Amino acid sequence: MGSPKEICELESRTLERGRFYKLDDVWVPSVTTVIGHQSKAGILEWQKRVGFHEAEKIRMKSSWRGTKYHNLVEKYLRNEDVENRTEGEGLTSYLFRSARKDLDRITNIHLIEAPLFSRNLYLAGRVDCLAEFDGELAVIDFKTTRELKKPEWLENYFVQCSAYAYMYYEHTGIEVDKLVTISVSESGEMQVEQRYDKEKYVNKLLDYIKEYREYIESRQ
Repeated sequence: MGSPKEICELESRTLERGRFYKLDDVWVPSVTTVIGHQSKAGILEWQKRVGFHEAEKIRMKSSWRGTKYHNLVEKYLRNEDVENRTEGEGLTSYLFRSARKDLDRITNIHLIEAPLFSRNLYLAGRVDCLAEFDGELAVIDFKTTRELKKPEWLENYFVQCSAYAYMYYEHTGIEVDKLVTISVSESGEMQVEQRYDKEKYVNKLLDYIKEYREYIESRQ
């Protein structure tokens, strides 16, 4: 097994049907592309309900908010100086300050914003963080949201986390203890959810991969 430092960057490209990574001269889908395929019908229904332009405005705001927040969290966890970036009352700074207490529960970081892939699954992606959370090794996903979601609506987040847990084990032989999502809403409310039943989510991931591949084959 290789060490985490030997997990190399992969060439990537974003197409209309999702994000793909080049693995052994084959373009494989990203974790988010495969999982996102499951929610495509729901997204289209939501877009129809609110209107295309309003949906685009919400998507752009969500993307901007998430990217800025992730960048700040990554710098903080890398022990870079973020004090000058968190002054004032901007939304990103507010979200970070709201989350800081829970971010401080993260120690012994193995990977942060790092590539992972699986030759068994022919899948790839980037993990937000793989570290100890409250002293247990975890795949940790950072989320921003307009308002907090019911725990049962977070299931696909844990499917995503389970993919990275699987990939990490494939590369290192190290099994993570749990899957963690840390969500912060625009009002500053926090939601930390932890799951230990990784096998349940890996099985769901395998179902998603099968359905995605059948869909792609049906379109060819």
